[in-house]
Amino acid sequence: MSSLLAGLSLRAKIGQLLNVGFRGCHPAECELAVRDIRDLGVGGVIFFDQEMANGTAGRRNVESPAQVKALLAHFQSHAKIPLLTSVDQEGGRVNRLKAVYGFPDSISHEELGRIDDPAETYRHAAATARTLKEAGFNLNLAPVVDLDANPDNPIIKGKRRSFAADPEAVARHALAFARAHRDTGVLACAKHFPGHGSAKGDTHLGLVDVTATWHERELLPFRRLIEAGAIDVIMSAHVFNARLDPARPATLSPAVITGILRRQLGFQGLITSDDMEMKAISSQYGLENSVPLALEAGIDVLCFGNNLSYDPDIAPKAIAIIERAVASGRIPESRIDESCTRVLALKEKIAGR
Repeated sequence: MSSLLAGLSLRAKIGQLLNVGFRGCHPAECELAVRDIRDLGVGGVIFFDQEMANGTAGRRNVESPAQVKALLAHFQSHAKIPLLTSVDQEGGRVNRLKAVYGFPDSISHEELGRIDDPAETYRHAAATARTLKEAGFNLNLAPVVDLDANPDNPIIKGKRRSFAADPEAVARHALAFARAHRDTGVLACAKHFPGHGSAKGDTHLGLVDVTATWHERELLPFRRLIEAGAIDVIMSAHVFNARLDPARPATLSPAVITGILRRQLGFQGLITSDDMEMKAISSQYGLENSVPLALEAGIDVLCFGNNLSYDPDIAPKAIAIIERAVASGRIPESRIDESCTRVLALKEKIAGR
């Protein structure tokens, strides 16, 4: 792995730190994505089923199991280093591989929490992981480990994405969910750190301040997953909490990402951002500021869903911003190496499963 890192150019190492969304369902429609993978070394792709950008609607990347499998294989064939291939397949309302496209039905975290049998959660999660693996995905951006802490939360409670209000119950089900994925050979990603369940707003739409509502117990499911060595990836939240960082939202906060997640909780795995184009980040900071700030905070992989807004050149733009930050001395190349090493280690782990 160290020899692989040593053989990569700075641009190729930076490319490994990006997870990028794209338009198209078939290879002929995805030439820009192939360009980013082949020429820029982009290390990951994320699939959506519906187009959401710029008031558009319609199919995005998913038509059928056979189509998804063929497209993922096409992307992998152009990658010098195997891709992280990700999707939000939580179950219930947040699932990109829906029954209408020919994939199996799924149930929500809330339903599994209501059943409250970790063995049943494991069974459902294993079925999900098998579906993902058969299609060619190696990373599920799930489970959600946010607490059901606010009945008026539009994005967690409103979409039935939480297992329970009790952090220990959430931890039990999240462990079952993560272990089912690992046993099937698919990575799981716990989200959204340090907790989005108590929020009153939606970070897709703008700044969400949880200073008055967040409680330290929201860290407990993350702590349990880390202590058990059961989780390989954790996703940051874009929530703002002045008690944790008086200046920045979690994704851009060294105090939260490095201070709490790395040092206090001891997480050694990969940290990915939530979509950097969500309004909580993009409207407050813009691309030029948010990208270096996220890396300085300790984020390893920057996610650009490229679906809330669409930019065909989001990958080259992000890479250029990071290259400038390194050239200016703002971000040392060793910082890029640190995150790239984590990405390559994770890919090596996938290859061994």
